[in-house]
Amino acid sequence: MKKATLYLMLFLVSVSIFPTSASATEKNSTSISNTPKEVPAEVQVLLNRLKEIKAMDKSHMNRVEKKALRKEVRAINTNLRSSGNGVYLSVGALIIIILLLVILL
Repeated sequence: MKKATLYLMLFLVSVSIFPTSASATEKNSTSISNTPKEVPAEVQVLLNRLKEIKAMDKSHMNRVEKKALRKEVRAINTNLRSSGNGVYLSVGALIIIILLLVILL
């Protein structure tokens, strides 16, 4: 029974990990060619805005303006992360998986 549980858990972990790495290597092999990977226009606009915010002189801003910029940067970063095609595994999920493996073994 323990071996079957172990094999099942290992299979589930491997299935959740390999698609992201396989698609990443697939993308890298296609982007190695002479043409660089094109960034969508919406993403490029967001990246340009982040560069503008980094280049700003924030020393003359008051607290409210700085807070608004921080909120804008956070919103842009979450938007950029959600536009990606990757599968993300949080630290909490990894801890739960490890705990399940320890408990079941």
